[in-house]
Amino acid sequence: MLGSMMNSQLTITSIMKHGKRINPNKEVVSITSDHEEHRCTLNDIFERSGKVANLLKTHNIEKGDRIATLAWNDFRHMELYYGISCSGAVCHTINPKLHPDQVSFIANDATDKLIFLDVMFIDLIKTIEAELTSVKQFIVLTSDASVVDGLGDNWSIYEDDISAYSNEYDWPELDENDPSQLCYTSGTTGNPKGVQYTHRSLVLHTMAAIAPDAFSISKNDCILPIVPMFHVNSWGIPYMAAMVGCKLVFAGQKVAEPETLSRLMQNEGVTLSVGVPTVWNLLAQYIQKNNISLTTLKRLVVGGTAMPAHLYRYFQDEQDMTILHIWGMTEMSPLGTLNHIHAKEVQDLDDEAFFEQKLKQGIPIYGVELKLINDDGQEVAWDGKESGNLLVRGPWVVDQYFNRPDVKNVDGWFDTGDISTIDQYGYMKITDRSKDVIKSGGEWISSVDIENAMMSHPDIFHAAVIGIEHPKWDERPLLIIENHSGDSLSYEEVVTFLTGKIAKWWMPNAVEYVEEIPMTATGKMHKLKLREKFEQYSF
Repeated sequence: MLGSMMNSQLTITSIMKHGKRINPNKEVVSITSDHEEHRCTLNDIFERSGKVANLLKTHNIEKGDRIATLAWNDFRHMELYYGISCSGAVCHTINPKLHPDQVSFIANDATDKLIFLDVMFIDLIKTIEAELTSVKQFIVLTSDASVVDGLGDNWSIYEDDISAYSNEYDWPELDENDPSQLCYTSGTTGNPKGVQYTHRSLVLHTMAAIAPDAFSISKNDCILPIVPMFHVNSWGIPYMAAMVGCKLVFAGQKVAEPETLSRLMQNEGVTLSVGVPTVWNLLAQYIQKNNISLTTLKRLVVGGTAMPAHLYRYFQDEQDMTILHIWGMTEMSPLGTLNHIHAKEVQDLDDEAFFEQKLKQGIPIYGVELKLINDDGQEVAWDGKESGNLLVRGPWVVDQYFNRPDVKNVDGWFDTGDISTIDQYGYMKITDRSKDVIKSGGEWISSVDIENAMMSHPDIFHAAVIGIEHPKWDERPLLIIENHSGDSLSYEEVVTFLTGKIAKWWMPNAVEYVEEIPMTATGKMHKLKLREKFEQYSF
């Protein structure tokens, strides 16, 4: 016997229609390549999303087709979010910071039909254009027609293209389990893997994220998302803003410039900002140097990696802000845990222990379940002491990677690859990573890819890469080479050799030589011993 309630579909279209009817006049401020300060409303964005949908129809885009974006945070990118997904296609956001070979792999694996890109990524796409076998058109997100001069008939300008179309579009009735967005991991082991979100998963994630014990967003907020829209949908902010009706401020390509961020925060009345510790560190240095008080900014959401204690204390004590640690993954849409600390829950802790509690990744929100298991598959107690492999499950957690039926969850749980503890209050803390990856500025760097590139040198027998703590970027790669030739390469020679083989920002900060790289019994590099050897190393 079924219940007697209505069964309306949970789709991104429902968020768009709600935002258009209830919150049409909420302002969206953007910096773009052709606008120092562009102002529009949510209604403007949703109207122009209709133009996008009509443009897609002209290109014979069908339901489920993937449409790629390589773009910063701005009003046009948000138009694509809604115009693509609500028309029935899949909005595939590509991280332009990846190596060109990975961008090419991702676009081909997804069989993208069109690519919308910002002006500054034209050169990137030109280098791999011939390799993109499924892409029929490259549409540059600008009004400046000169940027495509001489690039060919398959290059066009966004503003010129959509100007020919009506705002009116007959949005289809979609199933909530239809795919909506696609985002690839950063390729920490081998090629990147695609995570395809459904309309249902994103709507549920949005509803959970705006709750009081999550991001606690209301229509009185003004949000500046520093996390990019090409990375896990900017943690869902473009959907949250439309659902609750708050003001949005987009910094575009200047998202890591503290002077610009400070100015936007002050002038636009930003109340909430979302980003990684690297950016918060740059902002703190700038506002300290210039004696600036960010009076309207009351909440700082921190993800990607843990906020250093001194930075946490500065924003909390000197800027009177509430710091909200969160944790998640591309495979989790991304929200998993949040650290809204409640004094009564931990009233038996002294001041120092209470502060340490604040630095943890937090408790899971409703919709996310956590489990710790040891190497034998047995569950680990939530005592804050014993660590285990962190497993997760929930309605916005990936079940299977895109185009990868061979990689599935085990018994309904997703293995995060993180080693964690969970205390008696339910607060989770990441203690280590089982994957040999480095997190720099909130972005993953693949140690394996750097090692493989380095070992393609004829004089290099063995090379290993480990993460070393860095005062600005949290971690940076240290390249360790087993010295067999007796004629060591200089750091400059290593950089020259790796240039073009890895992303520029992956370049190791230093090179050290050892007589022998330790190996495990199974023939793998013993990274733990290398980390112990270089524990006191600093750049």
